[in-house]
Amino acid sequence: MWRNATLDHFTFGKREPGLPSTFKQRYFVCDTFWQPFADGSPGPIFFYFGNEANVELYLNNTGLMWENAPSFGALVVFAEHRYYGKSKPFSSKEIKNHMHFLTAEQAMADFAGLITELKVDRKARSSAVIGFGGSYGGMIGSWFRMKYPHLVDGVIAASAPIWSFLGEMPHVDATYFAKGTTYDASEAGGSNANCVPNVKRGWQLLKSFGATPEGRSTLHTSLRLCASAKLETETSVVGLRDWLASAWDYMAMGNFPYPSGYMLNGQGELPAYPVRVACNSLSNPESTDVELLEGMALAAGVFYNYSGDVPCFDFSSGPNPETTETADFWGYQYCTEMFQIFAKDGERDMFWEEPFNATAVSMGCEQQWGVTPRQLWATQEWGGRRIWAHSNIVFSNGLLDPWHGGGVLRDVADTVVALIIPEGAHHLDLMFSNPEDPPSVIEVRRQEREWMRIWIEEASRSRHGSDDQSIISLNLLSGGSVRDVDQLLRARKKGLARRLRSGLHREPSSCIAEPFEWLLDLIFNAFKELWISFDLAESPSQLEASTFRETSANSAL
Repeated sequence: MWRNATLDHFTFGKREPGLPSTFKQRYFVCDTFWQPFADGSPGPIFFYFGNEANVELYLNNTGLMWENAPSFGALVVFAEHRYYGKSKPFSSKEIKNHMHFLTAEQAMADFAGLITELKVDRKARSSAVIGFGGSYGGMIGSWFRMKYPHLVDGVIAASAPIWSFLGEMPHVDATYFAKGTTYDASEAGGSNANCVPNVKRGWQLLKSFGATPEGRSTLHTSLRLCASAKLETETSVVGLRDWLASAWDYMAMGNFPYPSGYMLNGQGELPAYPVRVACNSLSNPESTDVELLEGMALAAGVFYNYSGDVPCFDFSSGPNPETTETADFWGYQYCTEMFQIFAKDGERDMFWEEPFNATAVSMGCEQQWGVTPRQLWATQEWGGRRIWAHSNIVFSNGLLDPWHGGGVLRDVADTVVALIIPEGAHHLDLMFSNPEDPPSVIEVRRQEREWMRIWIEEASRSRHGSDDQSIISLNLLSGGSVRDVDQLLRARKKGLARRLRSGLHREPSSCIAEPFEWLLDLIFNAFKELWISFDLAESPSQLEASTFRETSANSAL
């Protein structure tokens, strides 16, 4: 499906001559499972926040939504991110001249407009909205919950490295990604014990052989480079090195326990645990220099030659055009507001020493895109680690995913929680269930389902009152009970009471626990009754009309 999305949500003056006011944004809707509650009110909406790729990639891989939609009676929506997939505001010839409309804030405003329109068009004003997103989509989803809490009731943010930016306090370890990739290639990560030492030696060979014409000729032959891939300078050898290292990064992200095409944008398939497969080519501790270089080529070929029919390598190209375009446009976002920090030290990781140099990176951005990064924008805009005032966000991270070091690995608040998957790669929990799934991801998915149920029931309580029949219907559908939810809500209030007591008294006395919790119950019920009275005072027709007027006004901006 398509909608007219506003090109620029934040400018109220005259548009630049020749620029359109809207563009076609693509989204997919499945209402097969959508069921009303017993009182006739509409069921929940499962909403995927698209990220830096064709949204069909997420539609075809996000099993957590598809597998749970029937039991929750949910409407399933996948929204595409502007500038990616088919939601491009400009033609391929013009788009790079108008990249300044590609920002997370503009994309979130697109999603906000879509959710509002869906609720009006489908008469689903009271529907709970549960958001989902992985990687950048998880970042978008968590930030959306922070910025638009009235539009989404809770978010599953998987492998979302929101704490990976310059300006975090305390500072993020810039080597986290390199260390994460190294872990996958180590014996502790399931690979053979000789892999990491051989990879380290491989980089040293590239440097020494790359220093002379004769050595570069050996590299060209041993690494199976195409004739068109010129290796004439030491600078070009650095490009070759970075290209080889990139394969390890992608394979670590896609280090799933079963074959998957996710990291290839659905254009092919990587084997189960691709890092371990790559390391099999680097298992000999006594290989000659040439044998080791050939092993490096075979290891990179697990990613770049996933089809098995690539006769030679061109280190200026990615594995396929889709992956290359995604990386290109994400490069622009990185160079503007997504200024994440990366470094290598060659000691705690299997790479080489390369400290993060913000000045050099900014110069590269200016040369490639003509823009200067707002280096502290992400922490300024979204709060960095200071997010404890927010609610209803589940951050999940797999320890086989190199991004986890920039993610939320501990609970921040009672309802801003962290779930860890020790054997999980990049947002494994969002994927379809598979017989090869480790027990940890099965348990994390169970907890995520419970949070989804809690958020939907809380939304129903706030919009309809505690006696609403829809609560009972949802519990019957999802396998829970009202009593379970009441107990969980009360446990949460007890946690709040403990925190408030500790703030009021250095050593709280247990004798004030019950009265204090009674007071919280009194306040909670009073606000609930006030909201119910307010909600019932306005007729459904008035509510629909006011919602429609607000949507029309937003569309006109």
